[in-house]
Amino acid sequence: MSNEIAIETYQSLLDEIRNTIQQTRLRTVLSVNAEMILLYWQTGKMIAERQQQEGWSAKVIPRLAADLRHEFTSLKGFSERNLSRMLAFYKEYQEDEILPQPVAKLPWGHNILLMEKIKDKEIRHWYMQQTVEKNWSRDLLLNAIKMDMYSQTQTQLKSNNFKTTLPATHADYANEIFQDQYNLGFLGITEPIKELELERRLIEKIKYFILELGKGFTFIGNQYRLEYNGKEYFVDMLFFHRGLRSLVAIELKIGSFKAEYVGKMNLYLSLLDRLEKDENENQSIGIILCADKDHLDVEIALQDVGKPIGVAEYQLLLPKDKLQTLVSNELKKFELIDDEQGDSDA
Repeated sequence: MSNEIAIETYQSLLDEIRNTIQQTRLRTVLSVNAEMILLYWQTGKMIAERQQQEGWSAKVIPRLAADLRHEFTSLKGFSERNLSRMLAFYKEYQEDEILPQPVAKLPWGHNILLMEKIKDKEIRHWYMQQTVEKNWSRDLLLNAIKMDMYSQTQTQLKSNNFKTTLPATHADYANEIFQDQYNLGFLGITEPIKELELERRLIEKIKYFILELGKGFTFIGNQYRLEYNGKEYFVDMLFFHRGLRSLVAIELKIGSFKAEYVGKMNLYLSLLDRLEKDENENQSIGIILCADKDHLDVEIALQDVGKPIGVAEYQLLLPKDKLQTLVSNELKKFELIDDEQGDSDA
């Protein structure tokens, strides 16, 4: 028996242990967060019930905050402001089971932001799910709310041919994963740029782009080279999606959608299925990202195409009027938001 360590076997062991550690860490973080959210809810419940029984006013909260700070010197989350929020948090969800809902999976600061900004519980639940699925920071969540992403999503038509090119369950899953519009505001772009520059910036911040795409994406490469019949072809960005078990090709276009983009993507997908797809993987999927698209133009361009292709818009900046309003509002609330950030770190 050889004592030499085979590189591939060792790497497999290392990857297995690494994945186990990462999964355990994630479960631990989620468990601790859920317990903290439950603690805050229970604290709000106890204050509310005692106020009702004893007829106490809000004046009890500053006294509680001072005594709790004295008793638990290492805890920073029980300030007067946070105790008031716990009371409001309990009243908001007093008839709900806390832990089974997305609310238990979100940090305290996210929950407070949603509770204060979104009054409709159905809409708030949608933002919760998006935050959990895409791992949004509080800043990204705030931007999504300011952009009214919920309303935009409800009114958007899906511009793809997944229903006619994929098995029914596969098509439904793909429709859930791929959006009709992507926000690339994290790139910091303030003027029109060429496709290669847009791609370069996306590659630099690929982590954020993957978060915008959603869960399950693994980045394979940009300008991914395919060679067939003595010719070379290059896919702008290539991903793999674990849930779909499909390669995902993304093409970036700086202008409006054109029908000829579909033919080019169809060719790339054929090459990927022929050259790159494993036997146990599903057919490759293509996404064309454009600055603008007309749904009817996309529909006719995809009508007789046999490969699954979707067309989506990207948004680099808010429209000028919305941007001005956002900046004005945020300047007014800057001090409050800064304080909230401090409390949420507790």
